[in-house]
Amino acid sequence: MIEVKVRKSHIHVSGHAGHAPPGLDIVCAGVSALTQTLLVSIDSLAEDRIKYGISPGRVDIYYGNLSEKSRTLVDSFFIGICLIADEFPGNVRIV
Repeated sequence: MIEVKVRKSHIHVSGHAGHAPPGLDIVCAGVSALTQTLLVSIDSLAEDRIKYGISPGRVDIYYGNLSEKSRTLVDSFFIGICLIADEFPGNVRIV
């Protein structure tokens, strides 16, 4: 189960979807793609500075007051995660 926590000052994504074998898991791939896109988008498209840590099965993103542009990117990430969680409720949980 992947757990996603989106808070005012941080995002935590942890766990493994368990939908399919490693390397073939579309749920894990979708969550990973959204998370990596968020990191690169904030870095490339906005002037906000964030701190993050990536390790197997875990991503932690920390930020302060975000600009409107970065907040929109975080909101878009959350919409994408919600779509995946709605489609695969046994594999992704928003906490």
